Amino acid sequence: MRDTMDVVIDHATPSIDRAIPMSETRRNRLERVLKPLVTLAEFSVEHAKAVCDSSPSYVTSTIKELVREGFLEPAIADDENVYRWKESDNFEPDRWIDQQIHGGQITQTPEQDRPRERLLRDGAVGLSNADLLAILIRVGVRKESAVVGGRLLANRFADRLQDLPKCYKDDLRDISPTVTKVSYAQIMAGIELGRRVASAERDRVRAATKITSTQAAIEYCSQEFARLASDAVQEEFHIVSLDTKHKPIRTHRITVGTLDASLVHPREVFRPAIRDSASAILLVHNHPSGDPAPSREDHQVTNQLTEAGKLLGITVLDHIVVAREQCVSIREQA
Repeated sequence: MRDTMDVVIDHATPSIDRAIPMSETRRNRLERVLKPLVTLAEFSVEHAKAVCDSSPSYVTSTIKELVREGFLEPAIADDENVYRWKESDNFEPDRWIDQQIHGGQITQTPEQDRPRERLLRDGAVGLSNADLLAILIRVGVRKESAVVGGRLLANRFADRLQDLPKCYKDDLRDISPTVTKVSYAQIMAGIELGRRVASAERDRVRAATKITSTQAAIEYCSQEFARLASDAVQEEFHIVSLDTKHKPIRTHRITVGTLDASLVHPREVFRPAIRDSASAILLVHNHPSGDPAPSREDHQVTNQLTEAGKLLGITVLDHIVVAREQCVSIREQA
């Protein structure tokens, strides 16, 4: 009986009657589209059809798939609709083609390329966000593997990974059908465990840290308040309570909004410090503009709270401004 494997007969060589697997035929078609396109920073559909050695409809469908998976984004240039590569440095055409061909069948993917096997072989650090999500999704669905699902989620949240934990199951399922109840629970559990590990590590570092100099205060705040420097859109005022050896006890957020001496009341600032039995405190706030230069109000707040601390027997060691560019000490700026 004739083998029923999915093949295409190459009629160009009838004497040999060579059979070409459908996967190779599809690979060739995808390569003829991708190889010209990856050399272009942006292109219109018509331009793509002109440079690609494939049918116009196949070029269009390939572009749509690249958009769906988050590798291309629509844009307007000179009143023309164009497409641009997103994070093109992370786009690997050969791997993408493999995933298009074997995407619904993870067992067809070469073993060395499977995320779980790569993690076991090389460790988790070298895996992309898409790989990690694929491992958490674990099992694909009909016509979409866990690898494809992980890639879709990673591309959607490429510029806002911090928003992923805020999503409900249906939000993620709209991106990929691989997000079932089970895989959603696994993703959220993985995120929460990661948070707890990071928190435990911060606590360990905090326990070993002593704020004995301006530089030590800056280094501590640049790590502890990295989120404020990079993500916060409003000014936030925090304190770090310190014990008698100037080791951090804990941090407290006091206010959110523009820093003003009339709004930062000593009672609100020192209440958590007294509760912690703190011997000293660090004042910390961010500048969302990215410019760390202290303002006149910053100096006023520092002076006001320093005097209040003297009355309470709690030393204000320093006031650190954190920003994207750097952290600065107001004590040094005085």
